[in-house]
Amino acid sequence: MHYYLIAGEASGDLHGARLVEALRRLDPAANLRAWGGELMAAAGAEVVKDYRELAFMGFVEVVKNLPTILRNFRECQADIEAFAPDRLVLIDYPGFNLRIARWARKRGYDISYYISPQIWAWHTSRVKQVRANVDRMLVILPFEEDFYAKHGIRATFVGHPLLDAVQQTEELARTHVALLPGSRAQEIARSLPVMLAAAARLPDERYVIAGAPGQDAATYQPYLEAADVPPNLELVHGKTYEVLAAAHTAVVTSGTATLETALFGVPQVVCYRGSTLNYWLARRLVASRIKFISLVNLVMDREVVPELIQANFNPVRLTQELQKTIAGPARDRQLRDLARLRQQLGQGGAAQRAAAEIMKT
Repeated sequence: MHYYLIAGEASGDLHGARLVEALRRLDPAANLRAWGGELMAAAGAEVVKDYRELAFMGFVEVVKNLPTILRNFRECQADIEAFAPDRLVLIDYPGFNLRIARWARKRGYDISYYISPQIWAWHTSRVKQVRANVDRMLVILPFEEDFYAKHGIRATFVGHPLLDAVQQTEELARTHVALLPGSRAQEIARSLPVMLAAAARLPDERYVIAGAPGQDAATYQPYLEAADVPPNLELVHGKTYEVLAAAHTAVVTSGTATLETALFGVPQVVCYRGSTLNYWLARRLVASRIKFISLVNLVMDREVVPELIQANFNPVRLTQELQKTIAGPARDRQLRDLARLRQQLGQGGAAQRAAAEIMKT
């Protein structure tokens, strides 16, 4: 069969790569074409558009780059039509993929959605789009099955793909505090200076920055040269899982990385700071529906990890929370809760189950 996959972010490339491998195991003659990244290409898909050309974060960035985004839609639609896939597989990235789904449904394509958009938090109105345009919704968080069922949509919980990635990483001696300031340049600019300023207040610890795969060392250099940095600091590029496997504590920008950190059993402080406009708009959209921003707290439906948001994300508050997370009763509670979280997310094998569902007629 012919498969066309669309992933628009680094996490989508990671999970898409495992899905490509699973599809190839179940269908050795599979012809796979994709929008994704290096990992999907290495797994055996022909990647025709790199996700780094698609990653626009926040309302303001989307508006500024609207001509490019519209051009990407047209390019993607034309490429899908030329390839004529038997299966169109959308991986997260809802702003783009839900629009592609609507277009593809009118043309009769078979559409699977792997890794649900977080519409339970942001746009519950998008449930109607899923119902109208998606043949298979393959979800990775246990509560998402119930969410979709309440809206009359059958969703299949396949387990969380991060479990497989984490299980394949060798656990190392826990030697440092990991700093994960995000994967995009604007996230790093807002988060890393605060993280480093707080780390400088706790100079006895060793700190390792996990450099994002989509950024080069030059992105981080101005912050490393600032006056307010800890003495024991290292930047490690392209080895986030190795950094987490050797971390005893972490400071993490809100996103998929909070769950990755949790699955390594690393107690963490979660941070988020956006532009004033983006934050105001986000609060208006989600405040009435969700109580937390981190996936760890959302899955557990209670505060397991501390969250510092906007003005509360400052060096003084972060230092206080980091001290409690490095040692003491708060750390012990978090470790127990992280073990429970891992149990809730299943036993691994998400990509294989997803691939089997995608191939069903």
